[in-house]
Order: sequence, then C-alpha cells, then structure tokens
Amino acid sequence: MRAILQRTSRAETRVEGEVKGKIKKGLVILLGVEDADTLEDIQWLSGKIARMRIFEDEEGKMNKSLSDVGGHILLISQFTLHASTKKGNRPSFIKAAKPETAIPLYEAMKKQLEKDTNTKVETGEFGAFMQVEFINDGPVTIFIDSKNKD
Repeated sequence: MRAILQRTSRAETRVEGEVKGKIKKGLVILLGVEDADTLEDIQWLSGKIARMRIFEDEEGKMNKSLSDVGGHILLISQFTLHASTKKGNRPSFIKAAKPETAIPLYEAMKKQLEKDTNTKVETGEFGAFMQVEFINDGPVTIFIDSKNKD
C-alpha cells in the first residue's frame, strides 16, 4: 500500500462539479492499493500517518501530528501510485488492485484512519474522474510504502 501525504490548508474533491469531500487544515492522502495488501498494511500505514509529526509547532519545527493540530483528512484512491515505468513510455498499472480488491481495502483504511486519528475522514468517489483542488501547505509532501518501511 502506498500513500502520498500532502499537508494542506484546504482541500476538496469534485465529481461532475459536485463537491464530494472537503476539509480545512489537515492532510490530503493519495492511497494506492495493490493485490498483495492486507489488513496488516492498513494498520501499519494508518498508525504511521496518525503519528507522523509534519505540522509546525510554535517554533516553526515539524513537531506536531494531525491530532495535535486538530486537522482533518481527505482520502483519495489513486491507483496510479502503482505505475510501473520500467519499459517504454506508457505506464503499466498491473500491480494496482482491481476494484473488487481495492474498494474493501480502501474502505477499511478509511475506518482505520478515523479510529487512529479520531477524526472523520472525507473522500472523493472511488473510480470516478475527479477534480482535486488543494493548497499544499509548506509545501510538505511525504511518500510512504507499507512494503518498504524505510
């Protein structure tokens, strides 16, 4: 499971002009699910995100977590995080999970994040063509891969 965390001052998703999810200060999380992902990946990744200290304290140092700042989450399914660009110029998405596998894992991640961060998680619409608008605050962007826990 791969995630890109982007610290934001505001964010929203739209499908056909209709707002589906909207937050103020917090994290936009792009989540890529692969076939090999399990509930263990969800628990590890959600815990890591909940404890991640990427918000500034009073001295301007990244020392605070999402909960410390009362932040929110906008979780967006992003199968393209599993793009392989090894051969040619057209990405392959063979490692990305098919919807029948990805949707239950995505929903489980949403619930786990709500539990671990004690906040409601907003979303877009799984599988829809979405417009995502946000202000990357910092900018701060963090990549996490549950299969490569470096």
